[in-house]
Amino acid sequence: MSHPLLQDWAGPHGLPPFADIQPADFQAAFDAALSRHRAEIDAIASQPEAPSFANTLAAFDASGRLLTRLEHLFYTLTASATSPELQAQQRALAAPLAAHGSAVYMHAGLFARVDALFEARERLGLTAEQRRLLERVHLDFLRAGARLAPEAKARYAAVMARLAELTTRFAQNVLAAESGYQLRLLTEAELAGLPGFVRAAARQAAADRGLAEGVHVITLSRSLIVPFLSFSARRDLREQAWRAWVGRGDGSAGGADADNRELCREILALRVEQARLHGHASYADFALEDTMARSQPAVMQLLERVWQPALAAQARERDAVLGAMAAAGATHALEPWDWRFYAEQARRARFELDEAEVKPYFALDRMVEAMFDCASRLFGLQFKARPDIAGYHADVRAYEVLNADGSLRGLFLQDNFARPTKRSGAWMNALRNQSRALGATPVILNNNNFARGAVGEPTLLSFDDVRTLFHEFGHGLHGLLSDVEYERLAGTQVLRDFVELPSQLFEHWMAEPAVLKTFARHWQTDEPLPDALLAKLQAARQFGQGYETLRYTASAIVDMAAHALPEAPADVVAFERDTLAAWGLPPEVGMNHRLTHFQHLFSSAGYAAGYYVYLWAEVLDCDAFNAFVEAGDVFDPVVAARLRDCILAAGNSVEPGAAFRAFRGRDPVVEPMLKDRGLLV
Repeated sequence: MSHPLLQDWAGPHGLPPFADIQPADFQAAFDAALSRHRAEIDAIASQPEAPSFANTLAAFDASGRLLTRLEHLFYTLTASATSPELQAQQRALAAPLAAHGSAVYMHAGLFARVDALFEARERLGLTAEQRRLLERVHLDFLRAGARLAPEAKARYAAVMARLAELTTRFAQNVLAAESGYQLRLLTEAELAGLPGFVRAAARQAAADRGLAEGVHVITLSRSLIVPFLSFSARRDLREQAWRAWVGRGDGSAGGADADNRELCREILALRVEQARLHGHASYADFALEDTMARSQPAVMQLLERVWQPALAAQARERDAVLGAMAAAGATHALEPWDWRFYAEQARRARFELDEAEVKPYFALDRMVEAMFDCASRLFGLQFKARPDIAGYHADVRAYEVLNADGSLRGLFLQDNFARPTKRSGAWMNALRNQSRALGATPVILNNNNFARGAVGEPTLLSFDDVRTLFHEFGHGLHGLLSDVEYERLAGTQVLRDFVELPSQLFEHWMAEPAVLKTFARHWQTDEPLPDALLAKLQAARQFGQGYETLRYTASAIVDMAAHALPEAPADVVAFERDTLAAWGLPPEVGMNHRLTHFQHLFSSAGYAAGYYVYLWAEVLDCDAFNAFVEAGDVFDPVVAARLRDCILAAGNSVEPGAAFRAFRGRDPVVEPMLKDRGLLV
């Protein structure tokens, strides 16, 4: 019988045979894929012909196809549909896969050829995209240690292998902490204050976990715990839930298996060593070398630019929250688990806006229609539901994506619901990247973690959930609309502080009145969102932005501070506390992510010394959206075509600053972002 992972994948659009795959299959498949890739690399490096773009760069970009497709599949499953058996495979494979990456990028013969082409790049007559590929691949080799001395190379490879093991354990610990927590609500008194949509989601969460009828469960899924903290009248239960949410990984819940403090410290220590092997004093210096920001001062200047206005805005919001507490007769001090509850009451009083009144207009299926319609109006795309295409889980929905002329653009998969086998957060990933050279159409996946509605009822989203839906689809469009020759330059494989531009830019359309009036319809009556309610939503849009901006910026500051250290802190929890105290973060605010569960930083190096990128990209996206506003039509076809050509289709084939200038006609300015957040006085 053929191995299901090694045979040609004959599923629709080349999808793998999900139903036939067992966790134990991956070891043999990866063994074969690694062996094949090593042989391909050796063949490129040892060929007698002088290095050329075709026989070295293009050949390298086309190599490792089996390994690439296995990795895309494996990491999709470990993030979205894991199991104890799959997690064991993930731990076992972490170091060998990292070691293989080091062996490829430290391959002396291959690097010699790439380096020779790089030195001769001015004389090779390359196209702009070929030159970009050469420059990016050469930098990949350098940043992976290709120029290090032999002893340093060996140590560097050992560091990277150990980091792979540690980041895998970190992510699995966070998942264990999140999936293992249940706040069970058994009586009407414990449900006090919760509106119907929260009760329905909590009832469904209990049913998903096999609990008795009538039990309600609050999990640590953001789409469930944030509404609970906003509406629950039981202060004692709010405190329990809040402590569980912010305490993930810090040892406060007990159990050494889920304690990430030492993992954080060792990861930080190894990253310092990694940076020093490259000649940098800190990991932040090393990481920022290949970004738009380039340096710590540039990042800190942006963070400082928003910090003081956000503090002032949060102080004004605090007055409103204290007023709501006084109106309710509360005499206790304002604590972090009180903020969202009384802020919701203050918002309700000030704007006559009740989220329980708003949420019935935001059914998930309607909002998916809205995002598809926006993509169609902007880029001419068509989305054809394919319920016959099975994914790795019953929750996955498949859509063929067609160009305006009906030709195939790619396949879009969407996995929207939280479950115990899925990591928290929301993300986009590719099961296959676009590449003209490889004849590859993209297969793009969006993951969200919405709290599922009760059986027979739709899943209702908050306004923040809708923003997340559009955000991830913005990443999805970046992958789907990619139109480059070489896979290394495709889609979202851009600099980290540019990758959030398409996603955050697409968020702007979810709040457009024309979109809301068309698609925000009451799930029971089909009544469109009333003008009066829309006006209230717009009036209240910036309320709470001080609080939210501080929470985000505090996380970005702690990230940068931790990675700017010349050595790892002895106690990451104390370091986090002291850093926030030095910046004057009000104690009732807190952070979006504490270090001990900060998956952006410690589940991989993807956003390490890089959490600032959301704010950096927000400067870009607010300025970019203004191009549509200035055109007088948020669906202006000329501006949309320029956005597609200059940003979305280009992938990493163009330097990001040049790509933005090609779209906007100039460098970005910060004022639109400050105005959008209500921080421009």
